[in-house]
Amino acid sequence: MAEKKETKEKAAAKKPASEKPYSTAGATERRIGAVICWLAAIACEIVAICLYSGKIEITFMNTLVALVALLVIDLILVIVGSMLWKKANHIDPASEKNKVKFFLWNNMGVIACIIAFLPFIIMILTDKENKDPKMKKIAGIAAAIAIVIGVLFSIDWHPISEEAKTEQVKYQNSVYYTQFGKKYHLYDNCQHINTSDTKTEGTVEEAINHGCNDVCKTCADNYEKENGKSYLDIKDAVEEGAK
Repeated sequence: MAEKKETKEKAAAKKPASEKPYSTAGATERRIGAVICWLAAIACEIVAICLYSGKIEITFMNTLVALVALLVIDLILVIVGSMLWKKANHIDPASEKNKVKFFLWNNMGVIACIIAFLPFIIMILTDKENKDPKMKKIAGIAAAIAIVIGVLFSIDWHPISEEAKTEQVKYQNSVYYTQFGKKYHLYDNCQHINTSDTKTEGTVEEAINHGCNDVCKTCADNYEKENGKSYLDIKDAVEEGAK
């Protein structure tokens, strides 16, 4: 037993100090999937530009219908890519120490959406020939609506940093979260989730990976009343766990 304990201690000593205290498995695969979706979306845009400008023709379908179909496919690919990227950011978030990377990592979906639609919109707006006013108007409106929807779905409304996740996963207690909630809860009878049918129990890390980036304020207040200290006080929590 002593030998096993010594082996574990040696292994812990060899463990890199920079290694993250949570699993990042699956983040890279999701980011690759997101990039593939975005590249496919840009390819759809290029086809739409060529179709509108007359560089290519589709004989089996009306040009306007084909343009709208391409824009819809473009939008779907943008949204799927953004969902994958945001999920990856919850699993393996960027550090706030690098401000540029942190900004880019949390806005890649928006950037990809703009690239996937803005050139087409600019082409429509700068079209002086006006060969088909109806096609120009409908395609322009469809593209404008698509970029707005794409940006709204691509924004990470609740981003998290590597530092924030590292701090929160130090808590090893069970928490509760719902399918579409953005906060995790310390009590399963919290007023915000006590009637939910999608309530799940798990670790703080699982809750954050799901998209719940912070503790429910009501639960945190109740915890402080019961324990006389803040739930967010890492030092007290670590010391309590060491006792």
